Amino acid sequence: MQQTTIDIWTAHDASLASSISPETVIGYGVEAIDGSIGKVDDMTLDAGTVVVDTGPWIFGKKVMLPIGVFRSVDHDEERVFVNRTKDEIKNAPEFDESLTDDQTYRSQIGSYYGSGGPGWRDWD
Repeated sequence: MQQTTIDIWTAHDASLASSISPETVIGYGVEAIDGSIGKVDDMTLDAGTVVVDTGPWIFGKKVMLPIGVFRSVDHDEERVFVNRTKDEIKNAPEFDESLTDDQTYRSQIGSYYGSGGPGWRDWD
């Protein structure tokens, strides 16, 4: 079986990509596979990054998620669903706003999120 390479910085679904923008999803709740993780704080569509403020869940920590972990968005409920667990997100590399354009940092984040997770190979 041939394995598909996935660009974790690109939305895996064209309809998903066309339905989200910073203007629409900032402030939306973010749902991991096993529960709420916070709200969308910032988004850069060109770079494929979403910053989530986890609020009190992990003491106000912010995390950067590649758009490739998005599963779906519900505009009526103002929720974004991601294909990772709360623990996977909690254990992600520390968010550093000053490094969002740094290729080494992006590679570290991309490797972490692209290295597995429930259903990540089933996106084609």
